[in-house]
Amino acid sequence: MTRASTVKGPALLAFVGAGGSHSLEAMVAAAHRAITLDLIQRAERCAAFQKMIVATDDAELASRLPSTVIIERTGSPFHFGECLRDIIRRHRLERPFYVGGGAGPLLSEQELLAIVRQLSSGDRLVIANNIFSSDIVAFTPGLAIESITLPERDNPLAQALRLEAELTPVELPRSATTLMDVDSPLDLAILSLHPNIGPRTGELLASLPLDTSSLRAACAVFTDPDKHLLVAGRVSSQVWAYLESQTACRVRVFAEERGMEAEGRVGRGEVRSLLGFHLEQVGPTRFFRHLAELGDAAFIDSRVIFNHFHLHVSRPDRFLSDLGRPSAVRHPWVREFTEAALSAPIPIVLGGHSLVSGGLMALVEAAWHEHDREIQP
Repeated sequence: MTRASTVKGPALLAFVGAGGSHSLEAMVAAAHRAITLDLIQRAERCAAFQKMIVATDDAELASRLPSTVIIERTGSPFHFGECLRDIIRRHRLERPFYVGGGAGPLLSEQELLAIVRQLSSGDRLVIANNIFSSDIVAFTPGLAIESITLPERDNPLAQALRLEAELTPVELPRSATTLMDVDSPLDLAILSLHPNIGPRTGELLASLPLDTSSLRAACAVFTDPDKHLLVAGRVSSQVWAYLESQTACRVRVFAEERGMEAEGRVGRGEVRSLLGFHLEQVGPTRFFRHLAELGDAAFIDSRVIFNHFHLHVSRPDRFLSDLGRPSAVRHPWVREFTEAALSAPIPIVLGGHSLVSGGLMALVEAAWHEHDREIQP
């Protein structure tokens, strides 16, 4: 058998899972397929990648990929780091450019090219959208993967390459395009409001029963200098600075438990939340009434609160809570919490990390786009 030649140029490597059996999980999986197909189309137009590989167990995605893409079938059990290492070894990739399923749905061709140029001209570096919790990671040399403890998920990858392989870290500018990641149906609702989604993603989102009324009500605060915005959860200093500079409203931020998953605090039961402690004392109804005294709309990273209470909440229940559908939530505490949020005097948006990161940035961009369109003569 002839040994594969070394791929010295940048190689796009996307990992896309098939998703779960629940209808909301299937919705997210369908979005991941559309986002990946749009990414491949943009990559082809860039003509900057020597090879394109998609690792997936999704038969439908595999059937829709162009012939220019190499398909690597993943199996079960799946270990992210081992799979990534094996693909880099087998294809002898010197400059892998990894993108997780659902990541970068707003990345433009120009932004892809800028990252590729950085990767092509550098030596012993790791480029990531977030060094501490990554889902877009480009690095060189590819063999650096052999020097790290292989992570089960993609989030610790960039940090491991920095610390264990001693690659020089380069963090991409924090923006909606680099940080937006689709993990839940709420992220799809957010994405549906943005003007720069790809054609396949846009076609899919238009076909889904997404209620964006609460999002639109909350987003109206961004452009109003007389309003106050409250954001709580894993909010980075960059996102806080972005809100201060890119919104007209006043901003109140409770930033807590950043890195709780990557650093293992979730697994060890060590997550602690100021909002969680207050919620313990007053209960969900009074909790949200108190938040209404602090702002005219609130975006809450509910995963921090769930882990503060050591709750084991299923993905479907998390998704249903995010979408404001408490009647279908099985977990009694999460159902009560979601009902109280819906009954609050102000718009409350619940979600995961993406909501208070790239999702929030995308919503601000969408709000200004809508605002500017309304005031045009």
